[in-house]
Amino acid sequence: MKSITIDGSQRESVGKKATKALRNAGQVPCVLYGGDKPVHFSAPELSFSKLIYTPSAHTVVINLEGGETLNAVLQDIQFHPVTDGILHVDFYQLFDHKEIALTIPVHFIGNAKGVKSGGILRRNNRKLRVKALPENLPDFIEVDITPLKIGDKISVSEIANEKYTFLHTDNTVVCSIKTSRTAVADDEEEEEEGAEAAATEATTEA
Repeated sequence: MKSITIDGSQRESVGKKATKALRNAGQVPCVLYGGDKPVHFSAPELSFSKLIYTPSAHTVVINLEGGETLNAVLQDIQFHPVTDGILHVDFYQLFDHKEIALTIPVHFIGNAKGVKSGGILRRNNRKLRVKALPENLPDFIEVDITPLKIGDKISVSEIANEKYTFLHTDNTVVCSIKTSRTAVADDEEEEEEGAEAAATEATTEA
């Protein structure tokens, strides 16, 4: 998995005033978990663009003042509800000998035979959760849909990889090819189920 480097400065004060001052200066308050104790630091907001606005997953190399380097993955990020500015970022520290669970995007490649015949590709799972040692974490999971005909599907068991373990049941559907009529019927059924659920909820609340 590719890594993105972020240069940060450790924070001595973690109070509201100090945090507000950091944000006003274009810095983002961050916390790194997973080690002996949480590490509080800050980094320029621009440092996170390549980490956040990307279709692939990445690990992060955090360079702190004083020469300390820590490997991590993005765990959580909070945005301002109006400006979309980054308010806070949580990281989780990586260790070479310790497996970690991470959500990885799925890349569908090829042109399915079923789509050429008029079917519709349904991407049932655009992301999958895996568990692996840091060195075995993939940037993305590639799924070739070329051989799929109408009615075919690909499940997790068919894309198993010895480098990582899927945290899904083997029969979890990753993608499928359905006829246009079936796809429309499924969408209508989902809408009906949603309406029924909403009606039931309204009745319960009443």
